[in-house]
Amino acid sequence: MKKKDFNGKIILAPPSALKSTWSRRFMDPILSHASGWMSVKQRAKQSLVELPLLISDHADWNELTSNINNSSAKTILVTHGREEALVHWCKKRGLKASALSIQGRDDIGEEI
Repeated sequence: MKKKDFNGKIILAPPSALKSTWSRRFMDPILSHASGWMSVKQRAKQSLVELPLLISDHADWNELTSNINNSSAKTILVTHGREEALVHWCKKRGLKASALSIQGRDDIGEEI
């Protein structure tokens, strides 16, 4: 496609695409980021986002807790957002739970 074919279009791509030569083909883009983290204004500023969209990319609380209940897991390793709330929920129900620290990733899933 030609550059002008993308004018006025919405292009969905992972954050890593913004640092590649692939994204440079778009003329005058408005950078957006859909994440629950966009509620923190500093996150949007740090990533040079012009249009922060407050949309979580994770399952909602009810779905998380339902999946845990349905799994019959004995140990829960939590990587979802603010881990302490879900760890607390698990422990109140007698489940062994802890936060799983993922090395090499920052809070919004970008490689560091």
